[in-house]
Amino acid sequence: MSAPHSPDELIQHIQSQFTTLSPQFQASARYLIDHPAQVSTLSARKLAALAGVQPATLVRLAQHLGYAGWDALKSVFTRELQQRPGGYAARAQSLVERPESEQTAWHNASQQQSRNLMALEAVNRQAMHRVITHLAATQRIVIAGFRSSYPPAFSLCYLCSLFRSDVQLLHNAGGTMSLDLHHLQPTDTVILISYAPYSREILQVAQAARARRCTVLALCDSQVAPIALQADHVLLFPTQGHSFFSPRLSLPRRWSKCWPSNC
Repeated sequence: MSAPHSPDELIQHIQSQFTTLSPQFQASARYLIDHPAQVSTLSARKLAALAGVQPATLVRLAQHLGYAGWDALKSVFTRELQQRPGGYAARAQSLVERPESEQTAWHNASQQQSRNLMALEAVNRQAMHRVITHLAATQRIVIAGFRSSYPPAFSLCYLCSLFRSDVQLLHNAGGTMSLDLHHLQPTDTVILISYAPYSREILQVAQAARARRCTVLALCDSQVAPIALQADHVLLFPTQGHSFFSPRLSLPRRWSKCWPSNC
């Protein structure tokens, strides 16, 4: 197979073999996919440090994906960045260090959240229409989100319930979630909401949904999140900002232990 020529092709290529990659390759691939602008502007050494791997790992990953070397893989992201209409100067400016007074911290946090919201349309442009069409036609919607992802899951369930009665919110009160999972049907659409570090419960729901041949929609923070790799549809929601703890870069090692047979 020839090396992918666009970021979309590269993402699909990585997704298809992500679970077979080594933990170091998984950490590297996730960072490249989640931070495409940094791939275009930072050196391999700096990227490797941010991803928590050695620079040589990036070179070996590029070769594993079919490229001659790191520069060939990087050029895929560079071409994409050059084709984007504006907006890069504002993103680059956010990298400049400034004194963190209370006012500055509030301003930076507000600006980051604005950038996250602005990014939603671009990263979900193609998928959103398919998702809306499918949800309108599905027989039942089952929503799952745990720990810090429970509030958005509850809100989504409430909003959907205003328009239809066949919406269910999964919970694990009293350890009874397995009873609800037992009643999943192939005609159900299961919506999974989570971001790193992913809860054990959300992986359990994802596994049950796939086993019962449900349609799975993942609302998450990465194309290579463990729930995204098993989803029929994926909507991405950036989580960069002061309000989120930085996930551990060793998470992929834990995914390989949890997915799919041990959770």
